[in-house]
Amino acid sequence: MAAADVESSLELSLSSSYAGPGTLPPPRSRIFKIIVIGDSNVGKTCLTFRFCAGRFPERTEATIGVDFRERAVDIDGERIKIQLWDTAGQERFRKSMVQHYYRNVHAVVFVYDMTNIASFHSLPLWIEECKQHLLTNDIPRILVGNKCDLRSAIQVPTDMAQKFADTHSMPLFETSAKNPNDNDHVEAIFMTLAHKLKSHKPLMLSQLPDNTIHLEPAVKPAMPCWC
Repeated sequence: MAAADVESSLELSLSSSYAGPGTLPPPRSRIFKIIVIGDSNVGKTCLTFRFCAGRFPERTEATIGVDFRERAVDIDGERIKIQLWDTAGQERFRKSMVQHYYRNVHAVVFVYDMTNIASFHSLPLWIEECKQHLLTNDIPRILVGNKCDLRSAIQVPTDMAQKFADTHSMPLFETSAKNPNDNDHVEAIFMTLAHKLKSHKPLMLSQLPDNTIHLEPAVKPAMPCWC
């Protein structure tokens, strides 16, 4: 479908929701779906909660299936909705949800626990799973080492993580979802992705005031660049 056809389809879906002449159509609201993946207990839920709620959760339980959080942000005068999908790290909780989880993904955050070397060694398996679900290399990805506040227990040195990140063309962030002093750092992780997506990604989802989500065909740029 040509880009003009996509735009016409989008305008039609939006215009059908307002009263008629003399009223303004509702503003577009772009929605970016970012999935957060990694082993169990690396702090995926805590990271997404910190970004969406601005604080560390008072209590956490193992994610069963998929956890979903959303936050609206303003980027260059445009309202953007960031959807964070946090999946259970254990296969027995994920099996029935995997296909839906990987659908219409705009960006991926890989998380490992800096105090657990096994979670770092699992990263290639998570990268392979993304490939199996046809997430191409033009989808931005970042690597996050969590729990950097536990300095005496760290098992994954920065140089090791940086080498892995460079090999897979991902930026590396080391942070702590728990430490309030790292709140700005957690914010930067997801806002970095949001800025990239706003600048380069075509409109794939539009949301109307009635909270109905309409899927629209996406037209990928001929030469995607994430520099």
